[in-house]
Amino acid sequence: MAATRSYLDFEKPVAELEAKLEELRAVGSQDGAVSISEEVGRLEAKARQALAEIYAALTPWQKTQVARHPQRPHFVDYCAGLIEEFTPLAGDRAFGEDEAIVGGLGRFRGRPVCVLGQEKGATTEARLRHNFGMARPEGYRKAVRLMETADRFGLPVIAFVDTAGAYPGIEAEERGQAEAIARSTEACLALSVPNVAVVIGEGGSGGAIALATANRVLMLEHAIYGVISPEGAASILWRDGGRAHEAATAMKITAQDLLRLGVIDAIIPEAVGGAHRDREGAIHAAGQAIAESLALFDGVDPATIRDRRAEKFLEIGRRL
Repeated sequence: MAATRSYLDFEKPVAELEAKLEELRAVGSQDGAVSISEEVGRLEAKARQALAEIYAALTPWQKTQVARHPQRPHFVDYCAGLIEEFTPLAGDRAFGEDEAIVGGLGRFRGRPVCVLGQEKGATTEARLRHNFGMARPEGYRKAVRLMETADRFGLPVIAFVDTAGAYPGIEAEERGQAEAIARSTEACLALSVPNVAVVIGEGGSGGAIALATANRVLMLEHAIYGVISPEGAASILWRDGGRAHEAATAMKITAQDLLRLGVIDAIIPEAVGGAHRDREGAIHAAGQAIAESLALFDGVDPATIRDRRAEKFLEIGRRL
């Protein structure tokens, strides 16, 4: 049975049209003598047009809502759709396991790779287990362990970013959250193998950059990526979290803004209506973009791979 579609506030016109469609289809299934195909076709076309018009003019705050959509595909979906023979590896060998970051080894289109990413969880139980994708220090130290293993065996690293930010709890600070994020960022920069990062939903602050300091940074069309959430920025700047929509616009957190500024390297298109309306399509498109990015480094020596990565991030500051 298909899951009930969840609509965002600004999708209300589409929700109303699609509700009428469901009612018509229900009538048609009860009385086969009633021909409703023409009316169904008309409403379907109207719903598609309304959806296209809405998504052609999304504001940064609306894109933030799309990036957080509960039915948007998560890391586990991309991993299942793109990685064969995935073998998860757990623990940081220092404190414990953090399921906010999932990682391991597998094959991407026949090529051995290291894969890691934040997982938010799709059910209440899963969200609690994965801490809503907000990693603690042991999560980032696990990421470092996996990246160093990948480097040792010459495996490219693919990272999927989807987090509101690193976990801000007291126990995380006591265990060295800032240092763990810095070490993970350092590990990304030190890799002698190519690494590709894909922002699939939210790219929040240091929690994101710890995995996204990559040779190629890709971003889904309606994902967001910034130093703080719009609500957090509004609370700091204006002491009013209700002005998050203003902060989202000012912060330049959309894929389109970040590509123009040189912060990311490419945008992965989404279906009209967002990745949650075509999950398989989004996963396939991400896989194609990852394959193209990795191909750019075929035959490139380790020193050049490191130098290109470092120069990429230094260049961002020069261009702004």
